[in-house]
Formats: sequence, C-alpha cells, structure tokens
Amino acid sequence: MSNSLTGVVTSDKRDKTITVSVISRETHPLYRKQFTVTRKYTAHDESNEAKRGDKVLIAESRPISKTKTWKLEKIVEKARGVVDLKDGALEVEVPEKEVKANNAKKAEDAEEESK
Repeated sequence: MSNSLTGVVTSDKRDKTITVSVISRETHPLYRKQFTVTRKYTAHDESNEAKRGDKVLIAESRPISKTKTWKLEKIVEKARGVVDLKDGALEVEVPEKEVKANNAKKAEDAEEESK
C-alpha cells in the first residue's frame, strides 16, 4: 500500500495542481516537548475538483513534475466557506444614511434624558 496523508487544500489556483497543508505533532528528541509541524505538498488533481479549504486524502505516486509526487485520492470533507481577511478588514464601512440616522437617534435620546 502506498503512503497517504490527510490535509487541507491551501491553494487551487494552478491547473490540475493543488497545494495541501498537512499538520502533525512531533516530540523534540532531547527536550520531550511537543510542537506542531506544518508541511506543504503539491498534489496532482486531474479534474480540478478540490477547492480551497477542502479536507483531502493524497497518496504518493510516481513523479509527475519537478515538485509533484502526490496525487489526490479523494475529498474527505468539502469546505463550508473560506473567509479572507484583508488589511483593515476589521474596520466596517457604514453607509452615510445609517450614520445620520444613528446620530439623530442619539440626539433624541440625549434630549429625553435631559428632561
């Protein structure tokens, strides 16, 4: 049986190629402390069916190109959705209409409290 790994697709931008991140826990030989290791593998996806965020099973194969020696066996779990955060994405843009409505409401509340 060939060697196989389970990981998450981190890139599907190239044609018939996916990048899979495999996370494993290892123990340091001297200090006996456990740490997480993330390795990236380039795998062959003939029908371009795997998408970013999918959990997949990849198997070792003959060399397909300089970097591809793995192929997609099956998709274990489809991604529910991927969210990309850009710089400043935490700042929410509020339409001007809503800002004016909120300011008017605050003014009314302040007026009622002063009475």
